[in-house]
Amino acid sequence: MALVVQKYGGSSVGDADKIKRVADRIARRVRGGDQVVAVVSAMGDTTDDLIELAGKISARPSTREMDVLMHTGEIVSASLMAMALGELGMDAISLTGQQAGIRTDSVYRRARIAGIDTARMERELEAGRIVIVAGFQGVTEELDITTFGRGGSDTTAVALAAALGSSRCEIYTDVAGVYSADPRIVPSARPLRDIGYGEMLEMATTGAVVMHPRAVEVGAIYGVEILVASTFDESAPGTIIHGETTMEQANKVRGIAHQRQVAKITVRAVPDRPGIAAHLFEPLAQANISVDTIVQNASVEGLTDLTFTVAKDDMTSAVEVVRATLPALGATELVTDAEVGTVSVVGTGMASAPGYAAQMFRTLFDKGVNIQLISTSDIRITCVVASAQVDDAVRALHEAFALDQE
Repeated sequence: MALVVQKYGGSSVGDADKIKRVADRIARRVRGGDQVVAVVSAMGDTTDDLIELAGKISARPSTREMDVLMHTGEIVSASLMAMALGELGMDAISLTGQQAGIRTDSVYRRARIAGIDTARMERELEAGRIVIVAGFQGVTEELDITTFGRGGSDTTAVALAAALGSSRCEIYTDVAGVYSADPRIVPSARPLRDIGYGEMLEMATTGAVVMHPRAVEVGAIYGVEILVASTFDESAPGTIIHGETTMEQANKVRGIAHQRQVAKITVRAVPDRPGIAAHLFEPLAQANISVDTIVQNASVEGLTDLTFTVAKDDMTSAVEVVRATLPALGATELVTDAEVGTVSVVGTGMASAPGYAAQMFRTLFDKGVNIQLISTSDIRITCVVASAQVDDAVRALHEAFALDQE
């Protein structure tokens, strides 16, 4: 008997018929001799609908109350899944994040898991029950409800696999695995057989929404192998995310990732002196705003421009924080651009192999895509471009690096 932790996304449980289909799949697994813990997301567009509803009530609702509101979607899915399994003659129980023992810090909308008490889940499994856990959520030490951010049910599932001692977590979604690029943009994109934790983390961080970045982090830290596969096509093998296995592959590029919901903020005429960056970015960190690409121009007459990007949803809050720091910085002007996006080339070994950056830049130039900012890591090159040019950039790079081929 093996313990299996699975996760089913919102599209997999989007209506009653889909919930019944997933329940049948879980039941077959249990009848085959496995114990199953299944994490479920909210049905379909439920989270978006709740956010829209909140917007009709309040222009800027508190983050605490938003978490209380949004966590309900996953609870609905979990209880309906338990009912569907009951109709199949299976003994199942739904648990909220709190009932599943998931404790978090107190950062609303993007909480991080502080620990998991598995005692309740283990008791239910020992009693022969299928455990259905509402994803995306936990509670603080004060029992306030928190959520993990979009895609956070992935993190719930991988964290539960690690806490319960399972070496594998299965993520089921509406696609056949992790693709070389978004197949909605690049029809020739292909699903990858496998991908390393590092590459997947970079792709997830730079826009590959098939996996939540923090779920990949947890998998890498605890050695949990992650299968990403289709809920609807059981014949498709899916993609395995695990430790690096491929040595000296000819084409170092594994995939192209992109983001559209990005904002660029520039602080102009900043005095070029020690401590300026700390004075700017420490308040942003205290406001729980993540900063991505950072570029500081060369100093001219003791002044410099400092540009960085944030998620588009964070732009208003980021501007408020930065504007409050302008007097202390000695800067005079703040410029924003909410119409930018990013395109990234990801692959282990690019840093040690010449030509990949040059090919990326040449491809974008030939396509007429202007590069506004560039950032790199050992396995990633990211360019900030106009949001209207993101799709063209993705298609051009996918073709240039021949990612439609094995």
